[in-house]
Amino acid sequence: MSPIETQDVLSEDIAGTSDGDNMRLVPVAESIRYRKRAQSAEKKLEALTEQLAQAQAQTTELSEQLSNVQAEQELTRKLAAAGTVDLETAVLIAKARIQDQGQADLDGVIDQLRKEKQYLFGNTGEVMAAKKTAGAKQRATNNQTILERAANKAATTGNRADLQEYLKLRRNYL
Repeated sequence: MSPIETQDVLSEDIAGTSDGDNMRLVPVAESIRYRKRAQSAEKKLEALTEQLAQAQAQTTELSEQLSNVQAEQELTRKLAAAGTVDLETAVLIAKARIQDQGQADLDGVIDQLRKEKQYLFGNTGEVMAAKKTAGAKQRATNNQTILERAANKAATTGNRADLQEYLKLRRNYL
């Protein structure tokens, strides 16, 4: 080999090794940027995992609340169907008994309540009908309305108080 060729080979070896080392090495500013990006990504990952844990805990809590509300509605519905007079009291007593017994049968608890606290339940033989308010008067049993009865009484007695009562009833109904 000639001296000129040896110099070319040496310069290529020196340049090749220096180029390869430079390719592996990253400038300091870029290295700092990469490190900051990695740290911010790690922080985001930690924040997202924390949010996920909170969301899962909230989901669990909400599902428990939903199941409690559904159980209470079922209990209320069954107690209302059983003819409870004081629904709130019956629900509270039944819930306390269910908690004491653990997994208790709703129908069994209602039957036990019916036996032990009869005053919470109305008469089962008669149908519960809403009573009329003070403004709506009951009809007379002998097919004669209250208005007709008051008119007959005012006409027969001639008393001013009876006439006044008739006029007041008439004003309410007509």
